[in-house]
Amino acid sequence: MREISVNDIIKNVSEMCIEINHHLSEDMQKAYKKAYDNEDSEIGKKILCQLQENMKIAEEDMIPICQDTGMAVIFADIGQEVHISDGNLTNAINEGVRKGYVEGYLRKSVVKDPIIRENTNDNTPAVIHYNIVEGDKITITLAPKGFGSENMSKVYMLKPADGIDGVKNAILSAVKDAGPNACPPMVVGVGIGGTFEKCALLAKKALTRKVGTNSEIEYVKELEQEMLKKINELNIGPAGLGGKNTAFAVNIETFPTHIAGLPVAVNICCHVNRHVTREI
Repeated sequence: MREISVNDIIKNVSEMCIEINHHLSEDMQKAYKKAYDNEDSEIGKKILCQLQENMKIAEEDMIPICQDTGMAVIFADIGQEVHISDGNLTNAINEGVRKGYVEGYLRKSVVKDPIIRENTNDNTPAVIHYNIVEGDKITITLAPKGFGSENMSKVYMLKPADGIDGVKNAILSAVKDAGPNACPPMVVGVGIGGTFEKCALLAKKALTRKVGTNSEIEYVKELEQEMLKKINELNIGPAGLGGKNTAFAVNIETFPTHIAGLPVAVNICCHVNRHVTREI
């Protein structure tokens, strides 16, 4: 049994909040370069250039990449041989978010109640997803999610008879409806299977997978590649002003489901697609 203090969790989560809101991840940097190199639209190239310049300024001057510093979404893989000491794990993660957003001077975007809408003033609570795994470590992935793109996401409760064509139509429909509102080039996370809530969680988790990688399941890999091609043929383009690069990637995750259903979730992320992972 390995002991991990909540103080280590607070410190790491706080640092991650500040890091990922100022520094674009390496996979996204590569995606920008690839998109710029293959963009035919003059205005599309210009926008991609401006976005990269924005990232550079954010990193050098410690200014947030985007004014919407998002609602903190946490995926925490907890090793079953870990004992948490000195406090409560959920409280520690939220304290790390509070500390990161307050001390990092990041925008506080969370309201206490969805109807009353009084700001919590520290960007808590975070949305936390726990997973118990083997081992004696904790792996935390932080993905701050802005709501310009989050609002464009959809869940479809398809019939089994809709099949793979129904899934394709759902993905394309969600992207078309999003248009420029999701701040393209976007990353499209897709969850297929499970239940109403499980497919949405799969889609969210898919966004944290490195851009440029594909599923290990052959038909899913082919579906990712086909959907990326079709999405980029929509000519929505960077900032919605036309071009070949509407999406950087389509990441798809699947899960077993009921014989009577085919749930599909499409969780769209904007051009920054912030995600960072640390192992404690």
